[in-house]
Amino acid sequence: MTRRYARAEAELWRYPLSGPTGGSGIAEVDVIAVSLEDGAGGTGLGFSYVLGGGGAAVKAAADDLLARLVAGEDCAPPEALWRRLAGSLNRLGRGIGYVAIAAIDVAAWDLHARASGVPLYRALGGTPRTVPVYGSGGFRPDQEPDSAIAQALAYAARGCTAVKLRLAGNRADVARMRAVADALPDGVELMVDANERCDLARALWLANECAGVGALWLEEPLPADALEGYAALAARSPVPIATGEHLQGIVETKPYFASRACAVLQPDLAMMGGISECLRAARIAEYHDVAVAPHFLPALFVHLACAAPNMRWLEDFPLLEPLFDSPPEMDENGAMTPGDAPGHGLAWAPGAREEFRVTG
Repeated sequence: MTRRYARAEAELWRYPLSGPTGGSGIAEVDVIAVSLEDGAGGTGLGFSYVLGGGGAAVKAAADDLLARLVAGEDCAPPEALWRRLAGSLNRLGRGIGYVAIAAIDVAAWDLHARASGVPLYRALGGTPRTVPVYGSGGFRPDQEPDSAIAQALAYAARGCTAVKLRLAGNRADVARMRAVADALPDGVELMVDANERCDLARALWLANECAGVGALWLEEPLPADALEGYAALAARSPVPIATGEHLQGIVETKPYFASRACAVLQPDLAMMGGISECLRAARIAEYHDVAVAPHFLPALFVHLACAAPNMRWLEDFPLLEPLFDSPPEMDENGAMTPGDAPGHGLAWAPGAREEFRVTG
């Protein structure tokens, strides 16, 4: 008997953070929460997000997609549903549409895996494995060296084998990097993130400084759309270049593979359009010998890592985690293994919907 989507709804939640967070200093996250239900009572929970506002437009796009292409339709396999949704944007462009599709896609995969009685990683074609998590939260581009050292050592004490500093793209970065590199215990790697703050000349200078402290990678030194700059930088940099959190879909990531513009791809769930496209990007990256280290959400991406052997790292940057009810956490070795419950295993924390849902 063919199953149909009996219910398909989207909500907008507005989640204030405790203060300016991360390299971009965001103070609020708009969350697009999607619920799917099939005729047999199976459910799927999905979500996407916008950092810094604009979620109302995404919610409107999700409402339109759900009404036109999901509600009342057959429960297609998630990747087939993704192609249907993405195809509807042919004359609109990716933009907010991909951010909306991400929430629907996560819910579709959760429903599909639950209906199959398997964890998400199994539905994606993977087998369980343990994936290292690097520490990324609590670092700022204007941070004093002593504060950065304290945060790095706290992550090392939790078992993390890598930490990632935020950089401002100026000479103050050098003292901070050197101080943290000198303080880290043996076996703990250093990564750095410039959050698009450099031009090519400064990025080349910064890459050489990163090499001096043995940095594992230099992340987003240039604006995300500076493909030629990334290709030139990657060809001359003494450290690997990481980028990708602002790229939308395979259309925007493919040129980075073809031009060898990065060594590490960092797909973002919302920007990429969900699980389906993130997994597709990881598979194409594997063909090009490019490692994958996704942006945020380790409790979800650990499932994808089980299906993508080139997904080398997960990122601990607590952002949406307080919205979930007991999400998986790092173990004492600074790593994460997916659970065996059907679906992705994430559920909203009690009271979260009532507190943060935008009404009217």
